[in-house]
Amino acid sequence: MTSRYRSSESTFSASDSANSLSPRRRTVVKAAAATAALAGPLAAAMPARAADAPAFLHGVASGDPLPDGILLWTRVTPTPEAIPGSGLGPDIQVGWTVARDKAFTNVVAKGSLTATAASDHTVKADIRGLAPATDYWFRFSAGGTDSPVARTRTAPAAGAAVSGLRFGVVSCANWEAGYFSAYRHLAARGDLDAWLHLGDYIYEYGTGAYGTRGTVVRPHAPTHEILTLADYRTRHGRYKTDADLQALHAAAPVIAIWDDHEFANDTWSGGAENHTEGAEGVWSARQAAAKQAYFEWMPVRPAIAGTTYRRLRFGKLVDLSLLDLRSFRSQQVKIGNGSVDDPDRTLTGRAQLDWLKAGLKTSDTTWRLVGNSVMISPFAIGSLSADLLKPLAKLLGLPQEGLAVNTDQWDGYTDDRRELLAHLRANAIRNTVFLTGDIHMAWANDVPVDAGTYPLSASAATEFVVTSVTSDNLDDIVKVPEGTVSAIASPIIRAANRHVRWVDTDRHGYGVLDITADRAQMDYYVLSDRTKAAATSSWSRSYRTRSGTQKVERTYDPV
Repeated sequence: MTSRYRSSESTFSASDSANSLSPRRRTVVKAAAATAALAGPLAAAMPARAADAPAFLHGVASGDPLPDGILLWTRVTPTPEAIPGSGLGPDIQVGWTVARDKAFTNVVAKGSLTATAASDHTVKADIRGLAPATDYWFRFSAGGTDSPVARTRTAPAAGAAVSGLRFGVVSCANWEAGYFSAYRHLAARGDLDAWLHLGDYIYEYGTGAYGTRGTVVRPHAPTHEILTLADYRTRHGRYKTDADLQALHAAAPVIAIWDDHEFANDTWSGGAENHTEGAEGVWSARQAAAKQAYFEWMPVRPAIAGTTYRRLRFGKLVDLSLLDLRSFRSQQVKIGNGSVDDPDRTLTGRAQLDWLKAGLKTSDTTWRLVGNSVMISPFAIGSLSADLLKPLAKLLGLPQEGLAVNTDQWDGYTDDRRELLAHLRANAIRNTVFLTGDIHMAWANDVPVDAGTYPLSASAATEFVVTSVTSDNLDDIVKVPEGTVSAIASPIIRAANRHVRWVDTDRHGYGVLDITADRAQMDYYVLSDRTKAAATSSWSRSYRTRSGTQKVERTYDPV
């Protein structure tokens, strides 16, 4: 459906990109179970209104900023029984309005969409015709009810000289392990052009099954491991009720990619470690359900082949290549059999790797950022003692009797990494910065062509890895005070990996990436206590890479 609104400046349009596919599996029993699981929290979240009035219980969001446009998202609850995953509820018209000011006195675009049960009552409006590098405010309305008002921002014009950009950077938010204070603190800054979510926006496990240090801070919905379309929708819906997550979505546009837990642990193209074929259904059906729910519930444009790999540009300063490292990869291998080097195995898939290489080579921006869900820098364990080696193996999902690499990362697909880094060197491609999540630790790395001879050999790029929002890191697994493990493990890891400039194995938090023509700097922030809703945030460390160096160095003040 397309709607148009003519202002004195231009003509604007929006199209409904919500997926209209019918759910694969839906029964009255499942709908009733989903209703029971969410009725309590959703009823508590609903402001005072008529019982049958539409409600915007899951907030509003924007994403994928373009110089002339932005993608707007919301989910409307048209009637009380129409909760996420239920398949219930009538069609309803949802209006959207975009303005230059928060009071909506200068409206520049508006239109309407239809929310239906076929798309879980989610809607997306892909707005075009906006001005570049400009703040806008937007809201939705349905049945006489207005949504919260949110801010968004368009990207700079492709050829614009841009003095600086600032992005929030997060990953790995396990609902049950704690509160999303990291999102609240990022939202409160008020200075973000956008924020990057590098994967594991949701987790698929059943209640108490993963990373809660023995205590479920707040239970999942549904409480069982998610397998069906209704399950994935319900889990996304539970996440979107979080006030801190809603606040960040209302403060700035998100740029998101998925990792494994949007599907199941250690996902590859044909299955996952946390999927049992037969007992848990056919993998392709589960994968399709997870993807459908993701695109329904996230303000993300389905890009090439219905995946999340795509590229965004921010003037002459930055282009950002976003990778999908789950849809095309070969199955992970066991340690020690040599097949991590097999050229027939791939992490990216041939088409995506060629796309990435071509984009990096032809880029004319000062910086080339790569949104990368798993660590590209090589990582050897070194001489960690058994009491630390085993929990680290547990965190990485590897055999605890000993390990050399994490084969779920680029370390398990060394031919893809070799080809990419050789491409950077052969074409003298500078200022490539990988932005990474997944590993629940904070890292600042050079990315060496040959780790064995580094630093006598070259660094092809740099990498900033952010820690988890709430998901377990090493101190949580070992159950010792925060910082205890890092004090022991960090020097050993750095000694075995001379390209690693810093690693913090223990803390939860987020990053703020600030980019100018001269340098890209990551400020690392940590939370006081993930289990406390009012957790405070403090600056921990900062690292930067100066233009032309392909190396990371410490800097002693945040931007």
